[in-house]
Amino acid sequence: MDSNDEPDVTGVMVIEPMGNAGPFLVEAAARSGIRLYAATDERVHAGYEPWLTRALAGVCLTELADTARALDDMEKFCHAHRIAGVAVCWELLTPLAALLAARLGLPGNDPLRARAARNKIAMAEAFRAAGVAAPAEAVVTSAEQAHQVAASGRLGWPLVVKPAEQGGSWGVSVVDGPDGLDAAVAAAALVTHAEPHGLPLDARVLLQSYVPGEEFSADTVVHEGVPFPLPVVRKDTTAGRYRVETGHSCPAGLDARTVRAIQEAAARAALAVGVRNGIAHTEVKILPGGEPIVIETGARLPGDNICEIVEAATGVSEAAAYLRALTGRMPDTTPTRDAAATVRFLLPDRAGVLEDVVIPDVPGTHSRLHIRPGQRVPEPADSAGRIGHVVARAASVDDARRLAAQVIAGTRVKVR
Repeated sequence: MDSNDEPDVTGVMVIEPMGNAGPFLVEAAARSGIRLYAATDERVHAGYEPWLTRALAGVCLTELADTARALDDMEKFCHAHRIAGVAVCWELLTPLAALLAARLGLPGNDPLRARAARNKIAMAEAFRAAGVAAPAEAVVTSAEQAHQVAASGRLGWPLVVKPAEQGGSWGVSVVDGPDGLDAAVAAAALVTHAEPHGLPLDARVLLQSYVPGEEFSADTVVHEGVPFPLPVVRKDTTAGRYRVETGHSCPAGLDARTVRAIQEAAARAALAVGVRNGIAHTEVKILPGGEPIVIETGARLPGDNICEIVEAATGVSEAAAYLRALTGRMPDTTPTRDAAATVRFLLPDRAGVLEDVVIPDVPGTHSRLHIRPGQRVPEPADSAGRIGHVVARAASVDDARRLAAQVIAGTRVKVR
């Protein structure tokens, strides 16, 4: 059935819904009476899980790596299906979403600034222009240039080395000295196209000063240029060369003043990269003196099941707020629940083939595997190496973290 048969139902185009935020968009759309349509290519669409195929009212098959063709194909599709908003799940596709919304005359982000929400080099420039506190940085195209920057002492040690365009900690290294710099630059420049759509990536490498302190994330819904802060979430990561996110907790366990400071910094970062009608996921560190430093932001819903734990803890649906903003309506970000939730990820000790995994069943928790026995487990250097996750809910964040830690401690993973 086409949305034209149901005039009271709003249609939203999601540019590639296959991703961690996809299920939360689907659920929020169903609750809001919104029909979701997808834009993807034929090969990727063939691999959609049944729940996603069932949830979609229609699919626009195109080539998302071909911007001109994708815009033409999606524009025709959107006019035919009376689309009222354009959503996106993948960070690298956010500029395409901004261009489509502008072409259709729909609420969206500034297409002239949208690249800054995808490209970390453009992002750093946007932060400087807007006065957003962020790490000192330099751009290089070779290990030789990286050594020259490091030798100048301008950025100090440790040094964060990351691709200009990637997500999920892919290609990111923290280097303590010159000996590890060659390998770090090579890792950052290794991937030239992003799957599953073969999107070409900026080959440059970004060097950043390492910012000490605790890590948090804060999402911001923006409606007609006005930011609406969402709850602050505490982040846990591994140490050493690779800083893989191992979990998130909501609430963050901070005092009200620090929460406001983080939310204000996140809002400035979102506006700096052109978010005008949508959402931004911003990562922040807090210096020992309490000042928030913005590490990066993305014009998309958060991954890592953050939508789930925020709603479990506060009652706020980030996906519903996002859908309202991109269809020109005021978002609802008022908490209706005072609880806590945490998500923890199962990481292997090494790469190999997953032979067996046993996750204990603890009341107040639920878990899911990302990699099944018999499948290959990557090196735990980024989010692709996660075997699965566990979500714990409780009255307090300490109790939620304790429940999740209990499950992780009791989990048995065998990799050969």
